[in-house]
Amino acid sequence: MITTEAGTILPKTLDEFINWESTDGFKYEWNDGELIRFTGMKRNHLRLIQLLNLLFDKTKAKQENALLLCEQDVQLTGIQMRRPDMAYFSNEQIQASDDDEPIPAFCIEVISSNDQLNDVKAKLREYFKHGVQVVWVILPEQDMVEVYTSVKNITICTDADICSAKPVLDDFEISVKDLLS
Repeated sequence: MITTEAGTILPKTLDEFINWESTDGFKYEWNDGELIRFTGMKRNHLRLIQLLNLLFDKTKAKQENALLLCEQDVQLTGIQMRRPDMAYFSNEQIQASDDDEPIPAFCIEVISSNDQLNDVKAKLREYFKHGVQVVWVILPEQDMVEVYTSVKNITICTDADICSAKPVLDDFEISVKDLLS
């Protein structure tokens, strides 16, 4: 562990990171030895999260005990631990008895003014490289949602456009207007 000038003890390895609890009010991700600091969700994101959870509650997957979790640790590789704003896990993934950490098939990132474009794009590449099938990048300040089904396949949604989590969740969809108004 490393101690900062403010007295915060930071992990030096992934194992230390996994067992570490931040005490400085920030959230962290781990990427190949780099500790990435970010702020947690802000109050204005809570309404979005609530709306998305209410939408998820109506899906077939929810009835089959799947979960849409906020800021769940997702270990993409032995050197990468990410925390998507929301991540979908099927009941089968949750109940699996193997030691492998599940990779969500669907992730949501809510972009704030603190987020850097290069960091978001890098995270998208990582998600798809490791098995994520759909990513929503919600841009509240632009009233826009980018729906990715691969790094190269993107649908830009605005106004009455429908954002869909297909092919992962056929019945999880909402218009940008309803999501962001």
